[in-house]
Amino acid sequence: MAPSPLKPGATVGILGGGQLGRMIAVAAAQYGLKVHVYAPDPDSPAFDVAGSTTVAAYDDEAALAAFAARVDVVTYEFENIPRRTAEVLAGIRPLHPSADALATTQDRLTEKSFVAGLGIPTAPFRAVDDAQGLSAAMADLGLPAVLKTRRFGYDGKGQRMLRPGEPIDPAAVMASLGGQPCILEGFVPFESEVSVVAARTASGDVAAFDPCGNEHRDHILARTLVPAPGMEPEIAAEAMAVARRIAEALDYVGVLAVEMFLVRGPDGRAGVVVNEIAPRVHNSGHWTIEGALTSQFAQHVRAICGWPLGATDRVGGARIEMLNLVGEAALRWPDYLAEPDSHLHLYGKGKARPGRKMGHVTRLLPG
Repeated sequence: MAPSPLKPGATVGILGGGQLGRMIAVAAAQYGLKVHVYAPDPDSPAFDVAGSTTVAAYDDEAALAAFAARVDVVTYEFENIPRRTAEVLAGIRPLHPSADALATTQDRLTEKSFVAGLGIPTAPFRAVDDAQGLSAAMADLGLPAVLKTRRFGYDGKGQRMLRPGEPIDPAAVMASLGGQPCILEGFVPFESEVSVVAARTASGDVAAFDPCGNEHRDHILARTLVPAPGMEPEIAAEAMAVARRIAEALDYVGVLAVEMFLVRGPDGRAGVVVNEIAPRVHNSGHWTIEGALTSQFAQHVRAICGWPLGATDRVGGARIEMLNLVGEAALRWPDYLAEPDSHLHLYGKGKARPGRKMGHVTRLLPG
């Protein structure tokens, strides 16, 4: 049985103080909820919009317990938190998504095995623990392939592309990734990268946004287009069904994103291959703030509070473009403000550094 819904005036605890936590906090405030953000960095952007804050390490169990005692539900804005942290919080207050869902998606090998176990296509993969294991995996999967650390990788961090014809010293490659346990993934010849952002409640209701097409630059999302270009309606429906199956199998509560490859066989038939799961609100879903009837952030708040999910339709059926403002691209903010159809979001961060996400712009394009 699902727990009783929270009421306006309750306090949502957010673990992590980045831009995703900031936008969750803004959405919660619009529903009359209070917000308490826990993060180790006193300059966290989410602190600017939170009623209460805690500055402490993620392994400070006394601080975690005090934080949990002051909130009614706990969520998080990023997945790289210790399993023990999630368990401490879940022992005091409802934690959404759960510690089990977090653990499944924190480890790339566990995640790939989970998805493949559902009968959903993934890239071929092998566990790699050492240089000998890498040699065996390369012989098995062939090249090109991507070697990734099993944990703590995002925006291209913790991975190495291995190409045919280049000299590869397995020991040196493993050392370049810190000697950590890895996974080797066979290369998928894809047509484009797409993602589906979906939400699920504790009672099992699921709602997905339209699949979007994603373009990356230097391993960081640069541009998102909705609807996903070149994606036939039946394949879009298939991608949304995949996200639903994953959310249900995880017994997930909250918003998650499923990153996929759009592939096309020799016969021209399209399909999707799952790349990764993000157990949180996602960069490719930022367009929903202006472009959908319910934003991904409002949807996440609804789900973790036990409220009905909102409609996921695009506003007026518009075509939508979302641009990430990375590094000094944010310095063009006056230009974006001057565009009548652009919606500017800046994250309140200080210095614009290369690779740092400073904001985004959403454009609702004519049909």
